[in-house]
Amino acid sequence: MKTFVSILSAAALALATTAWAAPEGETLVATADGDVTLYRIQHASFVLDWNGQTIYVDPTQGAEAYAGLPTADIVLLTHGHGDHLDPQTLNGLDLRQAIVVMPQAVADEVGERYGHAQTIMDNGEKVHTDAGVGIHAVPMYNLPPSADAYHPKGWGNGYVLTLADKRVYISGDTQGIEEMRDLKDIDVAFVCMNLPYTMDVEEAADAVADFAPAVVYPYHYRGQDTERFRELVNRREPATEVRLRDWYKPL
Repeated sequence: MKTFVSILSAAALALATTAWAAPEGETLVATADGDVTLYRIQHASFVLDWNGQTIYVDPTQGAEAYAGLPTADIVLLTHGHGDHLDPQTLNGLDLRQAIVVMPQAVADEVGERYGHAQTIMDNGEKVHTDAGVGIHAVPMYNLPPSADAYHPKGWGNGYVLTLADKRVYISGDTQGIEEMRDLKDIDVAFVCMNLPYTMDVEEAADAVADFAPAVVYPYHYRGQDTERFRELVNRREPATEVRLRDWYKPL
């Protein structure tokens, strides 16, 4: 794991000025240190706000999509595909005080351009920020593992966040891998499903039922039947709350 320091250019900061309204928030989960608020952006992009810390996940859609939200304290980048890594959006955000977390493959692409502290994490590594956010980089990959897969093993990161007494899983782009199925004590999960890049609804539901989070949000699901996903999850795990949201409404 390495840490680098970089400063966002004044020209990029100017792009962040906008009059757009903030996205609508909802309570994700209550923790011992206050509620976590979720702001959905689109597809694989969202923002979490908790205990004075604002976490941007795979920010895309342009800086104007984040207007009215607090500036980022932490940015999580899962991998280098364009629907997750968007330099144009990153260039327009105020990241001067942000910790930007990424796998090595993303660091190889973006260098030291973003954030106050750039943190490169391999699958399995953990960090704990001074502000109390635990970050665990977990695998995300296609099955069977291969070097020419859309998402080779070790190329990208999913993440498990520890926020006080709650654990939040962000799948990134993956199939229903053993490392997902073996997760424990997940309070909220964000799980992808779309073909041909990740997995179908049936595989996603089967994997989710195996680790049985308290709450799951299907995201990154363009073109998939999320009602079917909910039916299949609850057939095996009735206690898991499946929250269906529109991740594709116009911004």
